[in-house]
Amino acid sequence: MASLDTFIQEIEKRKENEINLLERTLAEKKAEIKRTKETNVKQLQEHYREESKVKSSKEAAKIVEAAKLKAKKILFEAINANMDSTFGVIKNEMKNYVQKPEYKKLAEKMVNFAKNSLGPQIIIHCRDDDKPIFKDMNIPIGSSIGALGGIIAEDKDGKRELDLTFEELLRTKEEDVKSYLLERMARE
Repeated sequence: MASLDTFIQEIEKRKENEINLLERTLAEKKAEIKRTKETNVKQLQEHYREESKVKSSKEAAKIVEAAKLKAKKILFEAINANMDSTFGVIKNEMKNYVQKPEYKKLAEKMVNFAKNSLGPQIIIHCRDDDKPIFKDMNIPIGSSIGALGGIIAEDKDGKRELDLTFEELLRTKEEDVKSYLLERMARE
């Protein structure tokens, strides 16, 4: 379990580093967007100065809000692009991790976790490369899965399943990170 915790901590640390990088990039993008927005707003204000004498203040407010929405859209697109890049880096790190000796310990801890969750008799679905690990543990092996690493365990009756693949673990964290960044963007 310590290796799983270490692995999760490593992912969390990498996630934190990536978030910090994203925050710095986001701050730079925001500054750039702010400058662009300010320039656009100034240009719009100059352009509509004469026209604004005739038009109501309500129309001017709509124009400013449209510029703000456009800036938020650009910011949102930048966040998504950075998120895709960040998770690509994490996936590459996971591909490298399965080649390390610590991965076997993590796989064993995943099995123990699955046994505690589903019962002592489980069937493991894993990558073909990982089958020797589980054969050494005398664990029944089911079908092969196309995953970066990890396992899918099911109880002896096949009624309950536990997905501990790297992709599933990353997917659950991906939503947390995206939600966090979107909440921060909404506050600003």
